[in-house]
Amino acid sequence: MSPNLAKPFISATKHVLSATAALEVVAGPPYVKKDKIACGCVSALIGITGDKKGTFCISFDKNTAVYIVRQMLGDAIEDVVQDVQDAMGEITNMISGHARVGLVDLGFKLQGSTPSVIMGDNHSISYRTSARAIAIPFSCQAGKFTLEFCFD
Repeated sequence: MSPNLAKPFISATKHVLSATAALEVVAGPPYVKKDKIACGCVSALIGITGDKKGTFCISFDKNTAVYIVRQMLGDAIEDVVQDVQDAMGEITNMISGHARVGLVDLGFKLQGSTPSVIMGDNHSISYRTSARAIAIPFSCQAGKFTLEFCFD
């Protein structure tokens, strides 16, 4: 998989979290994941179809996820679990959409499914492809999170 594929995901992540949660995020160097264990305890996944088939996922630790939701909703959090699930799904959907626009510039026309959110320590990510995932670690004032994607 070309390293250029990471650029639209990095750009989309910075844009969406800046616009929705007033966060300045910094991307670390992308790497190839060797396992399917999530990097956080809250993960949102989107299946990708079109010119390529694959999976897009973002995993947050609990404190980072709650911080981002509070930034988005203020102190209007009523049900932490439900609000975190909804917000992480929506953030992942927005990042996926923006990244897919950037991937068009690289010659890929892709569609994304509705996000699924998984919560719990040490959960696994089920990729829709046999390819290894590329992981991009991010940090911000909220904490750390990891974006992963893979395509056949």
